[in-house]
Amino acid sequence: MSNVAETDVLPLIDLRGTDDAALRAGLPRLQASTSTEHQSVVANILKMVREGGATAVTALTEQFDGVAVPSLRVPAGAMVEALEGLDADVRRGLEVAIERARTFAADHKPAPTTTTFGPGASVTMRWEPVRRVGLYVPGGLAVYPSSVVMNVVPAQEAGVGSIALVSPPAKDGSGLPHPTILAAAQLLGVDEVYAVGGAQAIGALAHGLDTDADAGLDTALEPVDLITGPGNVFVATAKALVKGEVGIDSEAGPTEIAIVADASADPKIVAADAISQAEHDPNAASVIITWDEALVDVFRSATWERAQHTKHSERVLTALSGPQSGIVLVDDHDAAIAAANHYAAEHLELLTEDPEADAQLITQAGAVFLGAYSPVSLGDYVAGSNHVLPTMGTARYASGLNVTTFLKAVQEIRYDRAALAEVAEHVVALSSAEDLPAHGEAVTARDL
Repeated sequence: MSNVAETDVLPLIDLRGTDDAALRAGLPRLQASTSTEHQSVVANILKMVREGGATAVTALTEQFDGVAVPSLRVPAGAMVEALEGLDADVRRGLEVAIERARTFAADHKPAPTTTTFGPGASVTMRWEPVRRVGLYVPGGLAVYPSSVVMNVVPAQEAGVGSIALVSPPAKDGSGLPHPTILAAAQLLGVDEVYAVGGAQAIGALAHGLDTDADAGLDTALEPVDLITGPGNVFVATAKALVKGEVGIDSEAGPTEIAIVADASADPKIVAADAISQAEHDPNAASVIITWDEALVDVFRSATWERAQHTKHSERVLTALSGPQSGIVLVDDHDAAIAAANHYAAEHLELLTEDPEADAQLITQAGAVFLGAYSPVSLGDYVAGSNHVLPTMGTARYASGLNVTTFLKAVQEIRYDRAALAEVAEHVVALSSAEDLPAHGEAVTARDL
């Protein structure tokens, strides 16, 4: 039984009477790790992988995961066996998730557009898929076949032709990732899967691995161009360190939920949704924003009571009583919306009298869930949206994983002789102003 008392859960953060700057500064937030120790450890791991290849990866996996992996690449037979052994209800759930995620991704794939400036003068924007991507699916405290879906589907819909998936080996003696992870990959047609996690997995994807029979790597792991998917602090640090050598989607932190709730909200729903994200991680953030002082004790009591009986109670209560969680009390509805925008939550729920109207006021959130029948857990699995979302306030400038993550915009410029002649003097004038006369000469050298 946890020693967390009811009064410790969702501590009150009273921001009434504050100006906008103080409101922003007063919101609870887990501080991002800037540990030079983490960076040093991860930099060393990446160096070991770069220099030692597959042999170093297997040694690091045994050191950090406690698992001796006989083959880094998962054999095809193990993938087929995992899918054949998958629970029928889980398979159907994954199939629904895949179908809806695929429909959503396909609907948002941008089409080429052409802008015409006059006869013979046009610029086209077309979108090309990233050539090869590496997808990280975490292990640790839970198993995430849904993350396989959320990473793979938009990559496939973007047209990515080469996908490598990495996931830590399970601690079941098999030397393989969890069978549900393998089943989800097989269901999606991803056959290049590796039993490796942590910073060493990011290094392997970024730098590639040569063939190594002793490590069960008969075919080289080709370096990727883009790495996506969430992970722990070591994974996030590794992604930050390889950024520039390869693209990354984000440096994700622990999950978070913010709930704007008024007197129309059912306390049981507020409690259930706050707990649903807190069960991910002791560092997960659950923040409730309200302007009704009478609801503070109601929400706290309902959450504490429900937390006593959930499976991962100790983990949940640790998260709910941490500095990253709390009930934020503000002056009024407008201040609640302002607080939600300042917080820029990964997941934002609107449990208010008019969530449709309130949603139009939200400009900063990874995903917004409207009303009592749109819980975050719906988005985690089968809503059709993507659950790989910006954390730690990065929704101020970043987007959730989507089909455009895996696309590059390529511009095509088409000017004929007359169209170039029409603007030639402008090129010459501007190149002269920048003291780059050869730029202008590249135009006047032509027969115009």
